[in-house]
Amino acid sequence: MLGKLFKLLFILAILGFIGLVGFAYLGPELGFDFAPPAQEVRMPVTLPGQ
Repeated sequence: MLGKLFKLLFILAILGFIGLVGFAYLGPELGFDFAPPAQEVRMPVTLPGQ
């Protein structure tokens, strides 16, 4: 009984991994954009000794 449960969990984990990889590849084709919004960041830097 416990062996069947582990087998089922293993199969579900493999299917979930395949689904995640497939979504990562097909997501941009389906209209999902995974890129973070680009913005310029400027921060003043004070170097020691000045």
